[in-house]
Formats: sequence, C-alpha cells, structure tokens
Amino acid sequence: MNWQDIELLVTLYNTKNITHAANQLYVSQSTLSSRLHNLEKKYDIPIVLRKRRGITFTPEGVMLAKFAQNMQREHEKMREQLDNLQGAVAGTLRVGVSNFFALNKMPKLLRLFQREHPNVECHVITGWSSEMYRKLLNHDVHVVIIKGDYPWQEGKQLLYQESIVVASPWDFDWVDLPKLPRIDYHTDQTMKQTVEQWWYTKYKQEPFTNIYVNQVETCKEMIVNKLGYGIVTELVVQRNPDLVINPLITKDGELLTRPTWLYYGSDALTLNVVRAFIDFVLKVDVKRF
Repeated sequence: MNWQDIELLVTLYNTKNITHAANQLYVSQSTLSSRLHNLEKKYDIPIVLRKRRGITFTPEGVMLAKFAQNMQREHEKMREQLDNLQGAVAGTLRVGVSNFFALNKMPKLLRLFQREHPNVECHVITGWSSEMYRKLLNHDVHVVIIKGDYPWQEGKQLLYQESIVVASPWDFDWVDLPKLPRIDYHTDQTMKQTVEQWWYTKYKQEPFTNIYVNQVETCKEMIVNKLGYGIVTELVVQRNPDLVINPLITKDGELLTRPTWLYYGSDALTLNVVRAFIDFVLKVDVKRF
C-alpha cells in the first residue's frame, strides 16, 4: 500500500462520501473511484458499499481503513521525532479546540504564536468540548483547549474561569424568569447539566423555551434581536453592552462558573513544538483576546 492509497482510505473513511473525499484530495471523482477499484482488486475484497447518500465501509474495508489510519499516525510521529532531533521548534502541531474558542480566541492566538515560531504548521480541529476530549484520549491531537472538567490524569492547566449568566434584552426580576421566552442551544453535557441543576434548584416549573438553535453564537444573535433571554457563559455576550447580564448564583451564594482548560498528554511534552505552544498559551492572557 503506497502513501496515496493510505491518504485515500483515511480521507474516504473520515468523510464517508466520494465527492467530499475527492475534493479534499484534489482529484476527480472518477480518479478516486478508479483508485478505490484498484485497491479492491489488489486485496480481492469489497471496501465500500455505495448508497444513495454516500458510502458505507464493509468490515474488510473498515479493517483496511484502520490500518491506513495507524500508518498515517506512525508517519506523523516519525516526522515529529525527526523535527525534534534537530532541536528546532518546527513541525506539525495538532490542536483540538471547542467551537467557541475556535471562533473567538484561536485566530489571534495562532497568529501571535506563528509570529514567534514561523516554522510550525498548525492543524486545528474544532467541535464540542466532549468531542475534542475524545480526540485527546485517542491521541489524534497533541493538546486540547476545551470548556468544562473532564477526567484527566496527565498534563492540564486552567486558562480561565468565566461566569455563567442570564443574558437578556430587557431588565427582569428573577421570579419572572420562568415566564419569559428563553433561547436555548445545543451544548455539551457538562454545561447542560450545570444549568439544569441550577434551574431546578431555584424553580419548580420548566423554562418557557420558545426557540432552540444549534450554536451559542446563534443564540446570542437571537437575544440581541430581542427574541428572548439565554443562559450562556459571560464571554459570549461581553461585547454586547445593551444586554442585561446577571450571573447565576448557587443556593450557597457562590457564582456559578465554567472553566476553560488546556489538556495535553505527558508524552507530547517530549516534542519541542508542543512545549513551545503550551508555554506560549500560558504566558498570554487568552481570556482578554
């Protein structure tokens, strides 16, 4: 199996779509299909089953794709070790970040980091914090920057805490909150559980949720346009001075907060590029970005 075959299998397995895989590999669909057919002939197995909405890998195809993924990981490790032996801060840095951090913090952070270390190639993966945590567990990334507390026995650094707040386009009394229209949004389980526990400790009735959206940024825009209030972290709405923002307080009188962590594996610290990135993140004030 040559390197082109490995890239083809990995990309196709990740996308489960011939059109998307061909676009990522910068080849035509017919070229990709031909190469896939040649692989099936070479190993005398069916690799994929074509369906109306994409493809499904056969058990034999899954085994071959997993082998290709392992080969790609080993190749990346070899390149990292070669770069590291030269003593320079160079090579590829793989970072997983939460959606909010990716949108609001990561562009400036990467720009400043690459200004200091121009020979570093950064691969950034974004998604829900829970997804990025799984990628760290699977060694798909070197480090992650995510919200919430996750079980992790290796390296981690607290970057900042932010209050969880009610953001509203109008002034309100806490006693009236269950009657007011609420904008809710898809978030990871840790945030959802924290907010629900606070709510049902304070109120007996369910919130009056009239709009549900996929992203917290969309929720913010709904709030700004006076369609309802939302419960978000403070950094989401800090640049909207016209909103009424009140922090959630626990029954013990404490602020309800959510942390943003930098997690990394101990073995990743053997790489110059990872140590340089961690040191850089810790010396800048990312909360103020």
